[in-house]
Amino acid sequence: MGQINVLLVDDSAVVRQVLAATLSKDPAINVIGAAADPLFAMTKMKVQWPDVIVLDVEMPRMDGITFLKQLMRERPTPVVICSTLTDKSAETTIQAMAAGAVSIVTKPKVGLKQFLQDDSENLIAAVKAAARANVGRLVGRTANIIPVQTKLTADVILPPSTHALAETTDRVVAIGTSTGGTQALEVVLTALPRVSPGIVIVQHMPEKFTGAFAARLNGLCQIEVREAANGDRVLPGRALIAQGGKHMLLKRSGAHYHVEIVDGPLVTRHRPSVDVLFRSVAKCAGKNALGIIMTGMGDDGARGLKEMHEMGAHTLGQDENSCVVYGMPKEAFKLGAVNKEISLQRIAHEIVAYGSGK
Repeated sequence: MGQINVLLVDDSAVVRQVLAATLSKDPAINVIGAAADPLFAMTKMKVQWPDVIVLDVEMPRMDGITFLKQLMRERPTPVVICSTLTDKSAETTIQAMAAGAVSIVTKPKVGLKQFLQDDSENLIAAVKAAARANVGRLVGRTANIIPVQTKLTADVILPPSTHALAETTDRVVAIGTSTGGTQALEVVLTALPRVSPGIVIVQHMPEKFTGAFAARLNGLCQIEVREAANGDRVLPGRALIAQGGKHMLLKRSGAHYHVEIVDGPLVTRHRPSVDVLFRSVAKCAGKNALGIIMTGMGDDGARGLKEMHEMGAHTLGQDENSCVVYGMPKEAFKLGAVNKEISLQRIAHEIVAYGSGK
């Protein structure tokens, strides 16, 4: 791949200036223009079509979601949403993700210039990940940011498993995903019947956005979907999504599973980390679990899924043809952590079959 041509669309002149300066630091990125709203952007795109668009969601004349939907109908193009960390903007941003955006970059309401300068590596990584995404697989469906810093393992949160648990009738499903995962999870969870095994999920996403994401899915699904709170029970017909900015662990108390929400450093450059969740599932559920790793950039979850596999869990990986980014499943497959690769459309069926003991 040559230089990534990027178009910035934001109604703030300051944001456009800072974004342009930040992205232009990387020689692999070429900022071809900036527009104050989607109508100006359309004019610029007639001259040169971008490889990636960095898009605000709240703008005059035409909002980002309307523009995104039009874009995905006419010419699907990778879009990174650049949104403020507020409850209102989180709900709007989740709508944009459902419409086909690849990932989220957060910006504060104050201190924007310093924030973007300090977080430039995240922004650049998000744009590069978007450029590699197959957005055609997002069209018609209804982190993710990879911080560049010291890469820690799940050892910093909990030690690895040392023995396998006996098989029981209590079953749990653990899912890990990143880039493209918001749309993929919607496909899976909306296809599940009300009677389904309990599910725990890590989707790489900033804080404040996971609550809005869970609430949106809850309104679409037969099962209950909620952002996990410390101590929440893992029950049939319920899916718990890890909070942005926190790790989530599976725990067992007697015959019941529940989750523990903890602080801690980034693990495999993420918080929440799929590796942390999967390791906890390996320890607490062993062969009573189903592990599924789905579309995403990087390798978070690969080692954790391997640990689940070694403890007797059944493990699945989303196949390349249905992934937006075949990164996390690929790394897990290379480690020998995946029992079987399947398409996105088959995952819900596998969960139901697993829950029924087939």
